[in-house]
Amino acid sequence: MSIKLHNIKPSIKRKKKKTIGRGNGSGHGSYATKGIKGQKARSGVGGLKLKGMRHIILSTPKLKGFKSIHAKPTALTLTQLDKKYQNGETVDIATLLEKGLVRSKRADIKILASGEISKSIVIKGCQISKGAIEKIVKAGGKVE
Repeated sequence: MSIKLHNIKPSIKRKKKKTIGRGNGSGHGSYATKGIKGQKARSGVGGLKLKGMRHIILSTPKLKGFKSIHAKPTALTLTQLDKKYQNGETVDIATLLEKGLVRSKRADIKILASGEISKSIVIKGCQISKGAIEKIVKAGGKVE
């Protein structure tokens, strides 16, 4: 895109500071945008601040949909593995990506015991619940 006069904008936005308490003609007269009565409507309110941990919590910006640092592992059931895999196949991150059960290479994976498995499969590089290990071994599979 070429630079022309109608494309140029100043790097600093010019916004007029709100002048309050200068009479009703200013548009911010009467209560000077402070509402009616109350401690915060009085003069000398500047020293009234939250202190300690509460101040830190309330003053830090919050993100919508904020996720914790410790990501939860992607849960997979034995039923999902039974549908996607054949006898003797290996279950690892690469094959899970190919089959569309996981979205990224770095995903933590946990295999849960919900459902049944009838195929003997080999599982590598995943967290597995105790119940799932029992069911996989019972079906003739291995956990490495």
